[in-house]
Amino acid sequence: MSQSPNPESPDPPRLEVLADLLTQVAMGDLSVAAALDQIETNGDQQAPIDSPTPLTLDLDRQRRCGFPEVVYGQGKPPELIRKIIDQQQQAEQPSLVTRIDPATAAHLETAFEHAQFNRVARTLSVGVNQRVERLRCDASEAQPHAAVISAGSTDAPVAEEAIETLAWMGIPIQIFHDIGVAGPQRLLDAVPQLRRASAVVVVAGMEGALPAAVGGHLDTPVFAVPTSVGYGATLGGLTPMLGMLSSCASNVAVVNIDAGFKAGYLAGLVAHQSRPRDALS
Repeated sequence: MSQSPNPESPDPPRLEVLADLLTQVAMGDLSVAAALDQIETNGDQQAPIDSPTPLTLDLDRQRRCGFPEVVYGQGKPPELIRKIIDQQQQAEQPSLVTRIDPATAAHLETAFEHAQFNRVARTLSVGVNQRVERLRCDASEAQPHAAVISAGSTDAPVAEEAIETLAWMGIPIQIFHDIGVAGPQRLLDAVPQLRRASAVVVVAGMEGALPAAVGGHLDTPVFAVPTSVGYGATLGGLTPMLGMLSSCASNVAVVNIDAGFKAGYLAGLVAHQSRPRDALS
């Protein structure tokens, strides 16, 4: 992932504001509390974007939340997404667009030389120098990382969305494909490696049993993603979602149907917070 500005250090435009506030405090014209209040207010960087539908990009989110704003691409015209990415790149923030169609991705690949489109995940990233393959970590490594498990090959699009989200966050990843409960020995083979992860994303459809089976082996958070994969009785993902919500495994939390991004982001936050504090600066 490209190096983005330290969330705890001010960008150049804010240095002038901070210098003025410090001068006022030193001269006794402003209290420390009032100065702190103004610093917090001036940290909110908003970027209005001209479009038929009014849009204001939250460029301050990286400072507040650790990571920039993510663009939900479905239904947005290519030119609007291009303007959003352009603003983020000018602010030296890595861009991630989810649920993007191939035609829109092709337009953006032309506009941004280093754009990376994952056709399976339906994601596009710009300013992320490390491909997912380079982020995959060795199972023996002790560094904080996340694991992503898919129950079957039909769950791949949702799992890939989680994987691309973690790559955008700069989180090392272990990936386990096709270890659903129909072949329980495959999960048992993976457990020793899964126990090294800081957080685990489990993507499954059908009856949604896999997250509970995984959670029962681990002492880490498991973020379960129900998918809309399965026959009629799965009700477009409702059945696995209800099954996951009813899990007796205490470490399982459930996100929305097909929400690979949300589970990847949550797992990424856990892994990010698990790093030594000096590594976050």
